[in-house]
Amino acid sequence: MLTSLLQGRCVRLNWKSVVFLMMSLILSHIRITQSSVNSNNPEVTPTKLEKISSDIDRSAVTINSNTKSSSDTSHCPNETLCTDLPNSCLQCTYIPQCRYGAEINVSCLPKTNVVCHGDMLKTTANPTEVKRPMICRYCYQTERWEHNCEQKGGCNSIDSQYKTNCTVHPEILCMGNRTFMKKIPCNWTQGYRWSTTLIVSITLGGFGADRFFLGHWQEGIGKLFSFGGLGVWTLIDVLLISLHYLGPADGSLYI
Repeated sequence: MLTSLLQGRCVRLNWKSVVFLMMSLILSHIRITQSSVNSNNPEVTPTKLEKISSDIDRSAVTINSNTKSSSDTSHCPNETLCTDLPNSCLQCTYIPQCRYGAEINVSCLPKTNVVCHGDMLKTTANPTEVKRPMICRYCYQTERWEHNCEQKGGCNSIDSQYKTNCTVHPEILCMGNRTFMKKIPCNWTQGYRWSTTLIVSITLGGFGADRFFLGHWQEGIGKLFSFGGLGVWTLIDVLLISLHYLGPADGSLYI
């Protein structure tokens, strides 16, 4: 009976209604798609505080030519000629527009709390002003021997590097921050001597003593019970140690 009722009903649709219905479905689908895209990729409008912070970040990139060095003046002599003061006791005005690598002269003044005698014969406004030569470069461009870096002992010394803080020596004149981050090779040691390890490998290497000495316990046990690989393993380890290919298990270097 239900079938007969369904068959008896005839639904008549106007073609204009069909087109309107299809267009409505398409437009609603487009709105849903756009809203989903906007929700996944929202357009962020920077706030006033974010604009200020971004401006501060941009200004921080610009190097100030009057960057101050360490304020420690306890080692500076007093009541002496200003020209006799070491560089660490002077505050210099740098020239960022100089040509890199060129030797230039910069104007320096004694730091605060440093008392010195100026040259009264000078025609400059400040008789305590001192001219000092320097190489045009930033502090992070100094040579390795011109700065000290904090050493770390928890890295792998074999083909490994790590970032650490480095500070330029007080007597070195350079532009920018005197403490900077630098990637240096890991070269720490735990006291293993290469000569001692080589002697142990030659004399007792057949019993795995060299492997035990370096901290390679599993290889040492295998070498012990195989009698040094019937001598072959012993010769290989002697060769590897002599060429520095076999080192301590903790990744440190030989002394």
